Amino acid sequence: MHSQLLTFIKKEFLHVFRDRKTLLMLFGLPIAQIVLFGFALSNEVKDSKIVVADYSKDATTQQIIAKIGSSKYFNIQQSLQSAQQLEAAFKKGDIKMAVIFPPNFGNNLQHTNKATIQVIADASDPNLATTVTNYVTNIINDYNSSLNNGNVQPLQITPEVQMLYNPELRGAPNFVPGVMALVFMLVCTMMTSVAIVKEKELGTMEILLVSPFRPIYIIISKLAPNLIISVVNLFIILILSSVFLDLQVKGSVLLLTFCSMLFILTSLAVGLLLSINAQTQESAMTASLMGMMLPTMLLTGFLFPIENMPIPMQVLANLVPSRWYFIIVKRVMLKGLGFEAVWKETLILAAMCVLLFTISLRKFKIRLQ
Repeated sequence: MHSQLLTFIKKEFLHVFRDRKTLLMLFGLPIAQIVLFGFALSNEVKDSKIVVADYSKDATTQQIIAKIGSSKYFNIQQSLQSAQQLEAAFKKGDIKMAVIFPPNFGNNLQHTNKATIQVIADASDPNLATTVTNYVTNIINDYNSSLNNGNVQPLQITPEVQMLYNPELRGAPNFVPGVMALVFMLVCTMMTSVAIVKEKELGTMEILLVSPFRPIYIIISKLAPNLIISVVNLFIILILSSVFLDLQVKGSVLLLTFCSMLFILTSLAVGLLLSINAQTQESAMTASLMGMMLPTMLLTGFLFPIENMPIPMQVLANLVPSRWYFIIVKRVMLKGLGFEAVWKETLILAAMCVLLFTISLRKFKIRLQ
């Protein structure tokens, strides 16, 4: 009895170890989750790119700048000397925050016991803006405490915080671009991933193969409805955002529509590639869900700052199309920027789209043979 039980247990172990997919689920998925959630993904913001504008240039401002620069939370990029440079840096998305020291900062602190530091943050991501301003406020307060040791009249340095692009720190300006990227990637990929494989399972692929239809016509006929439906969804999302969330498109609607269609085509190409390589509708659906939902949520910058991740994870994030679309939507929709600010991201999406469609067409022709 015991030997039979052990034999069956041994048999089941052999089945498990022979099935690479099962092994991947059993060992690979837990390891990946531990690495992602325990190491790569963190709400803590480190090495945020900031700039400093020091119009006082005295000993006090130099000490505060040195204290900020020595913190692990900040990476001082440069010192700016004009408001135009500062505005341009924020619009490009190169920096997350600016610290500005007014003229006569140290002199005012010594003679009036009060001084003000202006802190400006990019609040298109309200969580990130709140975090970095809290960090710099704590550093200033800590420096202020060190100044007051033994002073009869306490010195007071007050940070004045200003939030750009989202003064009310609403969640919608960050939520809507992320949802747009997630919805288009998942819906387009899932809808398309079952398109070709469904014909195989139903046995109708042979009919299509012997029909006068060229292979490219079959693919176009599968993708066209999904493309049209997704574009309709785009305008529904934009209308709902404007009416119910008071979030209008500050930039060009035409540019946003063009970039959205490019991203939709890229997502359709991903779904097409999955559909051509899948054997069943279930496997195609699983691949589209697991393969695209997690990367879109975790590696887009929607939930977690990408710059805080290890270098390999940042490289991997660059391969996710929704990362680039998320940047485009935030710059066009929230900041009102034009094509000159998103041309690089648009070019990357276009390259991904062409590459994915090229691979899909080649694989589809091979399967037809």
